[in-house]
Amino acid sequence: MTTTPSTTKSVMKKLPEVTLAFWIMKIAATTLGETAGDLFAQTLRLGYFLTTIALFALFVVTLVIQLRSRRYNPFFYWTVILSTSMAGTTMSDFMNRDASTKYLSNGATSLGWGPQGLGLGYPEGAAILISLLLLIFLGWKLSGMTFQITEIVTFRGEALFWSAILVSNTLGTSMGDFLSDSSGLGYLGGAALVTGVLLVLVALMQVPAVPNVLLFWIAFVLTRPLGATAGDFLTKPVAKGGLDLGTIGSSAVLLAALFGLMAYAHVRERRSTAAEFAGAEATEAVRPQRAGRR
Repeated sequence: MTTTPSTTKSVMKKLPEVTLAFWIMKIAATTLGETAGDLFAQTLRLGYFLTTIALFALFVVTLVIQLRSRRYNPFFYWTVILSTSMAGTTMSDFMNRDASTKYLSNGATSLGWGPQGLGLGYPEGAAILISLLLLIFLGWKLSGMTFQITEIVTFRGEALFWSAILVSNTLGTSMGDFLSDSSGLGYLGGAALVTGVLLVLVALMQVPAVPNVLLFWIAFVLTRPLGATAGDFLTKPVAKGGLDLGTIGSSAVLLAALFGLMAYAHVRERRSTAAEFAGAEATEAVRPQRAGRR
């Protein structure tokens, strides 16, 4: 979904334009978040509890770098998106799962140190996360600040934005795992369902009565379960409907692809900034000439 370029584009923007490339990178980052989160928690058997603490700390570090940056930097921005996806994966698993054989594999009886999981289940976990996300949006609305991400240029606006991102990625993981594990649709069926809903959202962009901002946030949440089901399809055993590529190999390939996309976005951003700067210089050069003619 593409938003109209903001009139504040000339100021020091902190967040990217929403284009097709944005959504491709979002899906790549969320798929990697799923495989990398499972790599640490399950393959390396650190457990949901320890991995959540470590990945949440990583999220804080990457967020501080992003908040301190003076303008949009693709590497900073997408690293935070990736860290919220990884943290969201293990936060969701810790909330919804437990140490039963349903969630453990390869003969494991426990994962890491500390609590094995709260075992709330996907519906209950999703209900909590939806309530939390709605509270964030309510606070955002009451603050009077814009929901248009291309117009978010303040520290407070960014803080609200990233809070919503973290919760929405955690919620999306719960939705993706429910579709893959509990709905009976399987990985491909779950991905097909989410893709169908996203196509409906694209069609609704042509309906003037439906705000594009609302469609953006619904799509942002839904691309997370798409990434979660895609990640599970890549890593889970063939007996469970996956390709059994493993979390290590899948994460390495996805990381390389994401860094390639980041580099491409960085080059485009530098070219765009250079063009804006050249345009501004040309405008300043013309002004004295116009003043002299008067």
